[in-house]
Amino acid sequence: MFSSSQEEHCAPSKDPVKYGELVVLGYNGSLPNGDRGRRKSRFALYKRTKANGVKPSAVHILNTPQDSKAVNSKGQHSISYTLSRNQTVVVEYSYDKDTDMFQIGRSTESPIDFVVTDTIAGGQEGEETPITQSTISRFACRVVCERNPPYTARIFAAGFDSSKNIFLGEKAAKWKNPDGQMDGLTTNGVLVMHPKGGFTEESKPGVWREISVCGDVYTLRETRSAQTPGKLVENESNVLLDGSLVDLCGATLLWRTAEGLFHTPTQKHLEALRQEINAARPQCPVGLNTLAFPSMQRSRALSCLEDKQPWVYLACGHVHGYHNWGHRSEQEPNTQRECPMCRVVGPYVPLWLGCEPAFYVDTGAPTHAFVPCGHVCSEKSVKYWSEIPLPHGTHAFHAACPFCATQLSLTQGCSKLIFQGPVD
Repeated sequence: MFSSSQEEHCAPSKDPVKYGELVVLGYNGSLPNGDRGRRKSRFALYKRTKANGVKPSAVHILNTPQDSKAVNSKGQHSISYTLSRNQTVVVEYSYDKDTDMFQIGRSTESPIDFVVTDTIAGGQEGEETPITQSTISRFACRVVCERNPPYTARIFAAGFDSSKNIFLGEKAAKWKNPDGQMDGLTTNGVLVMHPKGGFTEESKPGVWREISVCGDVYTLRETRSAQTPGKLVENESNVLLDGSLVDLCGATLLWRTAEGLFHTPTQKHLEALRQEINAARPQCPVGLNTLAFPSMQRSRALSCLEDKQPWVYLACGHVHGYHNWGHRSEQEPNTQRECPMCRVVGPYVPLWLGCEPAFYVDTGAPTHAFVPCGHVCSEKSVKYWSEIPLPHGTHAFHAACPFCATQLSLTQGCSKLIFQGPVD
C-alpha cells in the first residue's frame, strides 16, 4: 500500500496537473480481484507536491563499492557499474527541482510507485495465477516528467532501490559512451514502441527499441537478455508519446497523455453504447430469445456467464444465444461449431464488452470482436490492436487482445458481428 508520503506526493491537489496514465495491457478495466493500493491495472501520474527527480552529478572510479559514500549513504541516489571485481564506476545523482520521478517494478518496497506483475493471457478468473519465476525486474524502470509545460515524460531502464541505488553487476550489459559517460541495460530489458501518427485510428505500428539506464535508444538485442547491446539509434529519443508501449518482459504498459485521454470514450459513453445495443433487442436467430450484453461490472468478471449473454461464431460473425448443437469436436466442444445460419465451422465463444476506455482509438460503436477471445470494441480499435506486434517471451512478437492479452489468430484477428433484430 502507499506510504503516507507517497500518497501525499501522488494524489492530486486542488488543481492537479496530470502528466498521463500507464495502463497495463491484458486487463478489462481492473485487476481480476480488484485494484488494491499500488497494485492496479492503471496508474495516473500527477504532479507531485514537491519534486523528487534526480540528475547525474559526480562520477567516482572505485576499487571496491564500499569505498563510496554514495553507495553507503541512503540519502544519495547513485548508479553503480561493476566493471570487474576490482573496479566499479559509481555515478552520483543529485536533486532535480524541475522533474518528478515515478518508479515501476515488481517489488512492493516503498520506492516503487506502481507495482506490476506478470500478465497471464486469457482473462484471469479469481485470484491472479501465481508466477513460478517472474521475468519482470523488481525495480524495472522509471518515468521522469518535467514539472513545467509541456510536461514531457521520459522513460529510463531500471529503478532506484530502497537504498536509492541501481546496481549493474559484472554480467549486465554496460559500456562507456564516447563522451565518457557510463550506460547499460537491465537483464531482460525495457522495450518501447512509439506508434506512427500517435494513438489514433490512422496510427501504424512503430519499431520496437530498447531503452538504456541513461535513457538512450538502441536496436533490440539478438535475444532479450543477450549481453551484447544493439546499436545506438541517434535520431530517436526516450520521450513517451500518446500511445507509446512499454514492455517489461512479462507485462506491457500503454502510456496515455492527459490530452490523449481527453479524447477517449468515458465509462459513461461505453455504458451508453452498451445500453443502445441492448435497446435494439438483438435476438438469437434460432432460439428467438432476446440477447443482452451484461453490465460493465459483470463484463470484468469473465466467470459470470448470463442467460442472455450473446455468443458468436467467430468464423462468420453471426451472433446467437448459447445453444448446445452443431458440435464438430467431442474433445473441445466450442472450438469447432457449425453456424446454423451459414453452416461455416469455427470457434463459438461468448462476447464481452471491452471496458477499458484507454484502449479505444475512437468513440465508435462496439461492432467487432477479437478472435479468438470474443472481446468487443469499435472497428477501428480492433483493427489498430490487430496490427500491433507485442513482445512475447524472450524473442517472439505477436498481436494480442488488449483486454485479456490472448494471442490473436494469425489467420483472422477480428470478426465483424452480425446481429439479428427482433422479428416482431
